[in-house]
Amino acid sequence: MKSFIGDMPKSELHLHIEGTLEPELMLKIAGRNSIDLKYRSVDEIKAAYNFGDLQDFLDVYYEGAKVLVKERDFYDLTMAYLEKAHQQNVLHAEIFFDPQTHTKRGIEFKTVINGICKAIDDAEEKMGITSKPIMCFLRDLDENSALETLEEGLKYKDCIIAVGLDSAEIDNPPSKFQEVFDGALKGGFLTVAHAGEEGPASYIWEAIKLLHVSRIDHGVHAVDDKSLVEYLAQKRIPLTVCPLSNLKLEVVKDLKEHPLKSLIDEGVVVTVNSDDPAYFGGYVNENYVAISEALRLGKEDIVQLAKNSFNASFISEQEKKKFISKIDEYVGSKG
Repeated sequence: MKSFIGDMPKSELHLHIEGTLEPELMLKIAGRNSIDLKYRSVDEIKAAYNFGDLQDFLDVYYEGAKVLVKERDFYDLTMAYLEKAHQQNVLHAEIFFDPQTHTKRGIEFKTVINGICKAIDDAEEKMGITSKPIMCFLRDLDENSALETLEEGLKYKDCIIAVGLDSAEIDNPPSKFQEVFDGALKGGFLTVAHAGEEGPASYIWEAIKLLHVSRIDHGVHAVDDKSLVEYLAQKRIPLTVCPLSNLKLEVVKDLKEHPLKSLIDEGVVVTVNSDDPAYFGGYVNENYVAISEALRLGKEDIVQLAKNSFNASFISEQEKKKFISKIDEYVGSKG
């Protein structure tokens, strides 16, 4: 199964580029930018990755992100992820980035987006992997800050495909950002939002009804509301699920308790993703393997998850058919 998963063509739709900052690259960039970190070695950084909840994780995450200062840093970060994704047979990726994490440190928006977009272009030319960034708003900041970020993002619509909502979920419901999402939709962006990770199922309803999202990021607490699960299945609103993240942040205590299989069985369009792989112990293939072992998924489940990853993406219908045909060819080659 591990080999079958590894060679399977797939897409990744829930990946924070700042969360791909491996300890080695963190130290390298910190050194060239003369950034003083709390950590002096790779081992110290890895030791800091023992967090108990989302806020503990975010504290470490923001400490690492402060090494990102120059366009080259964002380029190197993005290229490192795309090279890793290419090695794992990811053919398309939709990448979250958090501009406010950087602009509040005095880094210009254009520095962030130019580095990311140049890496995306070079990776497509070099490796054939396609990718689009999704600009996320930090929900623990106020909506005025998000509106300012949206204004900046509108200048880069040729590169940015959508806007999203992430960071600390508790006490920061989607309804807090209705105005900025209305503006994003009017500006021509698609919308997604983190909801139902640590927050309740009601946050998922808010994201759907108020933010008009095309898909829900995480969404595992949908299982707490049967009518919501039925709605997600009926409307084909995808969930971008991140198993190892859910385990690491104790959204579930054991992957054997993860609701992914039950959601699939209810007809929900579920995808598997890595979230913040440098911090959570695995990229997309490791997430597929971990959840398949825990829930005893069959090859037909893995194939469906891979097809879902393209069907839930923001590429054209023609591109979706092209990628899904690659999955069928792959499965056929395995007899």
